[in-house]
Amino acid sequence: MNTAQLKKFCASLPGAESRLLQEPMNVLVYSVGGKTFAYFKTSEPERWRFSFRASPERFIELTDVPGIKPARWMGRWRWVTVVDVRTVPTAYLRELVEWSHRKALDALSAKRRNALLAARPD
Repeated sequence: MNTAQLKKFCASLPGAESRLLQEPMNVLVYSVGGKTFAYFKTSEPERWRFSFRASPERFIELTDVPGIKPARWMGRWRWVTVVDVRTVPTAYLRELVEWSHRKALDALSAKRRNALLAARPD
């Protein structure tokens, strides 16, 4: 999966929204109900590095993989950064992003979550 495909996948998740944060942040953020589940760095030298939240078990597993490291500033909350998304198998990357999305969705109130899911075009 390349960067364009991953951006399209993130945007396709239920209730997902994207926003581009300019300087000094320089990130393309994907969120659901205001809760971030993934983001891309958009400036050099880290352009298109991809970060997302991982489960405690997966965080340990992922940070042992070459090219995946604890996310800068967010690693303490078990976020990881993938240096090049093309190096991670597509099915595995989708699974990881879907988990991060579910975690963000679950952090919303039931009312807000149900409203977002009900508004989803099928």
